[in-house]
Amino acid sequence: VQLVESGGGVVQSGGSLRLSCSVRGRASDVYAMGWFRQAPGKERELIAAIDWRGEYTHYTDSVKGRFAIARDNAKNTINLQMNGLKSEDTAVYYCAGSQGDCQGYLCAEQRFEYWGQGTQVTVSS
Repeated sequence: VQLVESGGGVVQSGGSLRLSCSVRGRASDVYAMGWFRQAPGKERELIAAIDWRGEYTHYTDSVKGRFAIARDNAKNTINLQMNGLKSEDTAVYYCAGSQGDCQGYLCAEQRFEYWGQGTQVTVSS
């Protein structure tokens, strides 16, 4: 399984970006998926997760109402729409895939076995 992110870049504060993640290889091994980010000097954090059917989503408080995760299983892709970007959203964003599924708030505790290489998002003020 290989996860490939795209869509990062530089955007002004208040702007929007859309990240995409393509699942290549044995996509059938991937169920729940998520987006993590790691800012300089900080630990990597889960910011959004989604179950296999796309029925349950989880967001960390700092992105609720601004970011939206979605998936298209027919295309083996997930997306992260990011609106109202702030300077504190600057980080490397990683796509992650799990061998198991999750529901609701339990997605926050999901273990992820597959990782993308990361894509840089820089928000300028």
